Amino acid sequence: MDDLPLSDLDAFAAIARERSFRSAARKREVSASSLSDSLRRLEERLGVRLLNRTTRSVTLTAAGQRLLERLSPALAEVAAALGQLDSFRDSPAGTLRLNVPGIVVNLFMADLAVRFLALYPQITLEIIAEDTFIDVLAAGFDAGIRYDERLERDMIAVPIGPRRQRYVTAAAPAYLEKWGMPQHPRDLLEHSCIRHRFISGASLAWEFERGDEVLVITPSGPIIANAVEMEIEAALAGLGVIRTFEELLASGIAEGRPILEEWDNEFSGPFLYYPSRHHMPAPLRAFVDFVRMEQRKSA
Repeated sequence: MDDLPLSDLDAFAAIARERSFRSAARKREVSASSLSDSLRRLEERLGVRLLNRTTRSVTLTAAGQRLLERLSPALAEVAAALGQLDSFRDSPAGTLRLNVPGIVVNLFMADLAVRFLALYPQITLEIIAEDTFIDVLAAGFDAGIRYDERLERDMIAVPIGPRRQRYVTAAAPAYLEKWGMPQHPRDLLEHSCIRHRFISGASLAWEFERGDEVLVITPSGPIIANAVEMEIEAALAGLGVIRTFEELLASGIAEGRPILEEWDNEFSGPFLYYPSRHHMPAPLRAFVDFVRMEQRKSA
């Protein structure tokens, strides 16, 4: 009998206290038929009748009276234990582990984390920067952040950060004075380009779009790195052409010069994604609510 459903025991106690299926159903905000089903299952499992019921009355059997006397304190303890969880909902505590692309860390994650932790100081936020797509649950994370083309199925996705972003191409004035201004993406095959390699080892080709025209090239150059900061410094020093997120070049745009602007790629921003489950850990619930509030403020 160790696996008796707690919900069926609770249903029996509610009916017994009210001496009425309808009254118990109203208080629990369920149907009387569902309580009747719960009681039937419980009596079948126990092999004894707990309640005598007629069209006019519901009374306890001797077995039902004995069970109710022993069960009521236990159910009260369960209710008290669940009530203590309210404090975690009001002031959530614990660790929230997020798997986040390096670009998101560079662009806005630090600022977002500071503002979130100011609201929830009892939460520890653990952020792991990783560009490869992994099973966040299997790896022990509560949630991840990815762009929409990398989202897993059966996940809930919540917009986070900027909603529109652009991938742009730029070079330092000194580089362009020496080597000339590219007029078409194919011209970059004759230029020195600064490329990015992910931790996974992948180095993606450069993709350009203009209207319905799509062009993919694989440029070459003096530097391939997995550190965006180094790539930008190399571009500003005149070592080659860089193609990256527009936000990363904003601080140095006076020194670097945008090129091939009509070929800039615009795309939707990232999403926070997490498994579809009814009861989320309190730190994750707090973070999801915070992210949604931030999106409403910026809308």
